[in-house]
Amino acid sequence: MAQVTVMEDILGKNDRIAAENQALFADKKIFVINLMGSPGSGKTSLLERTMAAMKDKIKMAVIEGDLFTSKDADRIAEYDVPVIQINTVGGCHLDAAMVQKVLPQLDLDNLDLLVVENVGNLVCPAEFAVGEDEKGVVLSITEGDDKPMKYPLIFKESAIALLNKVDILPYCNFDMKSAKEDITTLHPDIKVVEIACTTGQGIEEWCNWLLEKIQAKKGN
Repeated sequence: MAQVTVMEDILGKNDRIAAENQALFADKKIFVINLMGSPGSGKTSLLERTMAAMKDKIKMAVIEGDLFTSKDADRIAEYDVPVIQINTVGGCHLDAAMVQKVLPQLDLDNLDLLVVENVGNLVCPAEFAVGEDEKGVVLSITEGDDKPMKYPLIFKESAIALLNKVDILPYCNFDMKSAKEDITTLHPDIKVVEIACTTGQGIEEWCNWLLEKIQAKKGN
């Protein structure tokens, strides 16, 4: 019982700070997505494709979450996009307080989109809101089509699921039909997009989804 109480306290405090972040983002009319997925699923590669496609259309920034190192943030910085690295030093997810702490480092008055690339993990990040408008999950087909039902919360919480590395689908034992059925069973309204960061497949559809969300946030 004590463990349940402690967890409720932690989540309650996190939700309060997340609400503060969300209010700030609403005031600034910034669309915020919490991008989640396993290590190696292709989250950073997706962001590289996204920045290349949208750099002349919107102003964006990235908050990078990782256990150690700034390797992903260094990749993002190559695209001349503001990026802040948060190292959790062993922690399995970002939380609202971590994000709130670094927000003063960003020019929020000149942003349309903020992407929070969470720590690679299919469990913990889904439980902790950071103030985002939507959550998104990247699933590499190399991880297996059984993952949605094994890790249901992250798919239930996400507005969009990006099935990455479909260019190597012929070489993987991945049942696309089964995976999609499981994902939409868990979340009937979720958008599912097949992508391949190496070839660019599906990137336009993903970017159009983002643009629609950004425009809606700005009231256009």
